[in-house]
Amino acid sequence: MSPTVEAMIRQRLSTALGGWRGSVETALPTIAFVVVWTWRHDVRTALFAAAGVVVVLALLCLVQRQSLRFVGSAAIATAIAAFFALRSGRAQDAFLPGILTSAAWGLGALLSVAVRWPIVGFMVGAGDPRAAEDPFGWRRDAGLVRVCQRLTLVLVALYAVRVALMLPMYLAGEVAMLGVAKVVLGWPLWLAAVAVMGAMLVRGRTPQQVPVPSASAATPPRAGDAARD
Repeated sequence: MSPTVEAMIRQRLSTALGGWRGSVETALPTIAFVVVWTWRHDVRTALFAAAGVVVVLALLCLVQRQSLRFVGSAAIATAIAAFFALRSGRAQDAFLPGILTSAAWGLGALLSVAVRWPIVGFMVGAGDPRAAEDPFGWRRDAGLVRVCQRLTLVLVALYAVRVALMLPMYLAGEVAMLGVAKVVLGWPLWLAAVAVMGAMLVRGRTPQQVPVPSASAATPPRAGDAARD
């Protein structure tokens, strides 16, 4: 069977998922913020609680020699949320950066589809072993671009759902509901979007127009790899 665009994209995108640990590490600071704010109704105390959770998670990652990728993302998000909330003194403003970010990503993803430079295409291109020498090589395969266009529209829908549900909660000052929504509409919604993309990729049979080598074929084995295996 000839290689298909969908099979190649599945292989490339599979490396972008962080698994359950990424979900926990990004959700716990928000949960801590909401729980402490509900208990004390004090923005500073709630933010200190969220920051404390980030520090504990970072220490655990260092002790276990795990990647700090998701903890780092949580730390940045917590810092930005703290700036907004402390500046206004309103707990709901801790969620405003996330809402604005989702709106910006949604508009950006939609624009990328309109100009035929879909965001998912860059994600797929980043997984190409030849990306350093030819970062936009994926653009030469018209079939790949078409598939990435459709996949990017799934992301547009994801960001639209987040904004449509969280913006009314923010305007109403529903801090507890915002906390629940941020967790549920975070990693779980992303997994749902990935499932939709996966279903689209399983059904598709778009032939590759530009041969794309696999990572194993394009990258020679390094010394020590056999020992790790």
